[in-house]
Amino acid sequence: MKLHSFGSAVALALTLVVPFLAGCQTTQPAFQVSQPAARDGTVESIRSQTVQNSNQTLGTIGGAVVGGILGNQVGQGSGRTAATVVGAAGGAYAGNRMTSGSSLVWIIGVRYDDGSFATIQQNSAPGVRIGDRVRVTNTGMEILR
Repeated sequence: MKLHSFGSAVALALTLVVPFLAGCQTTQPAFQVSQPAARDGTVESIRSQTVQNSNQTLGTIGGAVVGGILGNQVGQGSGRTAATVVGAAGGAYAGNRMTSGSSLVWIIGVRYDDGSFATIQQNSAPGVRIGDRVRVTNTGMEILR
């Protein structure tokens, strides 16, 4: 096997798969409101919750494909087959690990002045406390003085 063809295969595999795996990472929006926005209310609850990232299957499959392609570039005959299988298994494991994990979100319960209730979810710790008067808009939440 020529080193040049191996390098080309690696470059091609990385070019094709890195954007695919990058798309597998699931992120929550920084701020999400479940009710109509631009309303005043009072913070009634604040809690944090761990959310599992999804799309691990896509990462596993993508990693297996890349590992199989790279493994297929090594050896000849049954050695190549073994390298392809080992590469696919290793790639599947790596792809799964890259897309696994969890993230912490904050869920803030707000009772609006009209009596309705909204839940606001955000990725950062809220700058409010229970009992604070707030205005919820499409861009975030602000404390009313």
